Amino acid sequence: MSRTDLTATTPRAAAHAAMAADPDWRVAAGRALATFTGRQLDLAIVFASSQYRGEHGAIIDYAWRALGAPLTIGATGAGIVAMDAEVERTPGVAVLGLTLPGATLSAVRVTAAMAGVGGDGEAWRRRLGVLGDEVRGWLTFANPFRFDASGLIDGLAEAYPATPVVGGIASPDPAGRESAVFLNGDAFADGAVALAIGGPYDLVPMVSQGCDPIGETWTITGVQDNWIETISNRPAVSVLVETLDTVPEELRIRVQRNLAVGLAANEYRHESHRGDCIIRGLVGIDQASGAIAIGAMPRVGQTIQFQVRDAAAADIDLDSMLGHVHTRLDGRVPLAGILCTCNGRGVDLFGTPHHDARAIQRKLGEMPMTGLFCAGEIGPIGGQPLLHGFTASLGLIVPRD
Repeated sequence: MSRTDLTATTPRAAAHAAMAADPDWRVAAGRALATFTGRQLDLAIVFASSQYRGEHGAIIDYAWRALGAPLTIGATGAGIVAMDAEVERTPGVAVLGLTLPGATLSAVRVTAAMAGVGGDGEAWRRRLGVLGDEVRGWLTFANPFRFDASGLIDGLAEAYPATPVVGGIASPDPAGRESAVFLNGDAFADGAVALAIGGPYDLVPMVSQGCDPIGETWTITGVQDNWIETISNRPAVSVLVETLDTVPEELRIRVQRNLAVGLAANEYRHESHRGDCIIRGLVGIDQASGAIAIGAMPRVGQTIQFQVRDAAAADIDLDSMLGHVHTRLDGRVPLAGILCTCNGRGVDLFGTPHHDARAIQRKLGEMPMTGLFCAGEIGPIGGQPLLHGFTASLGLIVPRD
């Protein structure tokens, strides 16, 4: 484990984001970093396209030295984001620089051995070297290979309950299967980096899982591993067919091709709202037994609702969830944003570029923001941090005053 701490002392909170795209990383990084000349930073977040195979160490070393920030973290992505632009096809570099007076910042490199041993909350706090009362939120980026990201997420949830965890899985270049996470001047091909944000700042999360609910909510009454055998004491397939029959005929084919399920994150809530469900894929149907298989381990008594996941549903859901976070902010203005959006979104899903980034800026107001396209997104549902797919996970750094 390596850890870097900082108590910021600069006089005025500020943020600045920049991005440049070019096949030559030196050109892209030079253009993006030139906009930071004269800025005194406490924290820099750097994202680089995974297409720069073999160059990620050089990129982060160059950025760390040029920016002069005491802490620098980041990761590689199949695409990168800055402000209201998403770059998916051309390699580039995106940077968010933050001046955070009074902030307590702790950056930790987490190895596969650390994430794989489990342990209680106290053991995780000792492992990370960060006290619970210091943390207002965690920002974390992990490698997709040889690392248990779920183990890290579970450990953070155990050690820092009710603390938002936002981030993503670094996405590799499909041709080279190479990814990296960044800490200060180093790039790591394994493990994860995690940044604890404390002091007079909140990390306000938003998770849009890209789904629209269909039909009623039901109760799971029989399970076997990841198979749901019965729903409300009926074969699960029968309930699914009944749900599809409620969909207007002109939409039925669209829904059938894009089915998912939502599982209630908290069974103690009296009402279910958008964003309360954990969305997982529908991965199998056994017509003989009437069971359905999902990409999760369901429980008897858990509430389930079928979902449709496609471009139209993702657009509706993102707009709705941004509306919820705007209400939660209650007039507070975010200083900056970090967006982790799925590789399966972007142009491939929506047919046009910049969808998520522009929706965020339009709904929350123009703000410095960077991000990356991920192989998995991290964000809370029902207060519990989880690993998602096909999701847009946003972390807003918001002054508490």
